[in-house]
Amino acid sequence: MVRQTKRFKIKRIGLYVIMWIFGFFYVTFVRAQITTLEIPKTKQTSLELYVTAMDAYEMWKADPDKVKILDIRTPEEYIFVGHAPMAWNIPAFDQSYVWDAEKQQFPMRPNPDFIAKMKELFQPDDILWLTCRSGDRSALAVNELAKVGFTNAYTITDGFEGGIMNDPESVYNGQRMHDGWKNSGAPWTYKIYPKLMIIPAGQ
Repeated sequence: MVRQTKRFKIKRIGLYVIMWIFGFFYVTFVRAQITTLEIPKTKQTSLELYVTAMDAYEMWKADPDKVKILDIRTPEEYIFVGHAPMAWNIPAFDQSYVWDAEKQQFPMRPNPDFIAKMKELFQPDDILWLTCRSGDRSALAVNELAKVGFTNAYTITDGFEGGIMNDPESVYNGQRMHDGWKNSGAPWTYKIYPKLMIIPAGQ
């Protein structure tokens, strides 16, 4: 009877291990996959690796040593808008202050040091989740990483702030309150960890 009980416990533990492995595989490789057909063209990447903000957080929790979250927004956005507490800040673009009358905005320009810093800090096969404000810049950054051999760079399709609300009846109409890390229930903070920030040269 004792031997049978021990065997039962061993089998149960083995079953739990198998279930955990399957669960991790599901969250990491199945649940993360969003088909290209669901993604706007401005957010599509050559690697076709996509994940939502909430799923990115769940996958990070499952294996925080293996999954790296990279916030590629400007340092100003990272500091003043907030950020995921575990996210590196490695800007892929710098903010310019020359007004573009046609686009009605101050356009971004590529950070020339971005690729060099990424190659210095990470391996080409590292699992990387890239986020920006709403998923456009992170897609461009993934494409640049793919060109130099990175193979597991995902874009967080809804970004940190998410999409703009289009509901005239809502007090949040016109604001970025739809999806995104900040609106998904995942943790975020204004607290700064200088070791996680790679400030562009000259700033």
